[in-house]
Amino acid sequence: MRQRNRNQSVLISGAGIGGPALAYWLDRYGYDVTVVEQSAGPRPGGHAIDVRGPALEVAERMGVLDRVRAHATGLRGMSVVDDEGRELFRTTERTVSGGDLDSPDVEILRDDLATIVADAGGDGIEYVFGDSVERLEQDAEEVRVVFRGGAKRVFDLVVGADGLHSPTRRLAFGPEEDFLHHLGTSLAVWTAPNILGLDRWQVVYRMRGALWGGLVMSVRDNQELRVYAGFEWDEPPAELRSRDPRVHKRLIAEKYAGAGWEMPRLLEHMWGAPDFHFDSMAQIRMDSWSRGRVTLLGDAGYCGSPMSGQGTSVALVAAYVLAGELKAADGDHEAAFAAYERELRAYVTGNQELALINKAMTEARKAVELGEVEAEEFTTGLRAESDVVPSYLLKDY
Repeated sequence: MRQRNRNQSVLISGAGIGGPALAYWLDRYGYDVTVVEQSAGPRPGGHAIDVRGPALEVAERMGVLDRVRAHATGLRGMSVVDDEGRELFRTTERTVSGGDLDSPDVEILRDDLATIVADAGGDGIEYVFGDSVERLEQDAEEVRVVFRGGAKRVFDLVVGADGLHSPTRRLAFGPEEDFLHHLGTSLAVWTAPNILGLDRWQVVYRMRGALWGGLVMSVRDNQELRVYAGFEWDEPPAELRSRDPRVHKRLIAEKYAGAGWEMPRLLEHMWGAPDFHFDSMAQIRMDSWSRGRVTLLGDAGYCGSPMSGQGTSVALVAAYVLAGELKAADGDHEAAFAAYERELRAYVTGNQELALINKAMTEARKAVELGEVEAEEFTTGLRAESDVVPSYLLKDY
């Protein structure tokens, strides 16, 4: 017989990675779980992401680590080129996106990991695609939810795992502007065919000034490329307020109109890319991640930005902890939400600080590769990643 819990029904908004991971654990602990996702189906594309540290242990406990490793990007190294394609730098020890290649960390495409995590949950979890939360009303007993499609349902608890621009956070906590902190950089990513013939390799195209240049890596057995292009700014561009990818594509095209190397060809493929994504590198900082019967998970509550390289790992760990604390508290959401935050606050803060350190390291590395500073100056005054990421031991719930 299925275990019955206090606060039995849970709505999770967002079917990325953190939401399905939380659904997996809650379903395992006997909760009735519904996941709502505004996209019509699982979203394709996105960054190459990393599963690191305690997140590897979470993946192992979910029984998916072998599958995660089997879908690793498997890059052999990276090179840096200039406008004419001349190689400035080459290494088989690390990549920009994945770090040291001899580490136990796993670099994997976001959509591959999302599929693996969702598949692990099985048939007991209800997924509703093409809809989203329009209104929330809660009291001491329940949360009444009105969906964009018109449906009205009642849940015991609601979890916002719906990303940097979380609608759940806005509905339960207030305007995004109260919590969003830009880091002065925007980044676009899209998929293109492997027109460069890369073989498990990453190429960084360096440009001087505010433009990052491009980062290109071969994926999916060298059949595809993931292309990155970004730029820095002092004031957020007006286009950031738009959710229209056509607006963002035009902005990238304008910024890179004078780019060299292979960027013109890669930009041609941007126009038809259905998985194009563009946003600000930003963090979410909140004094509390919960309000009443609503709590936040992952980027919705404490986004560290892609600069941390830890967003996915934090979300996987947080999903494990949140579900575990609900189980340990026998569904008492007040006790569980307090314990969830108490367990994770230092871990989250350390990873947000890591983003700022990585930004400084990226700028220093770029200066070395462009010959602007000597290599021995590269790490001066910067701490290694291991010095700023707190060690974290996962409880057995």
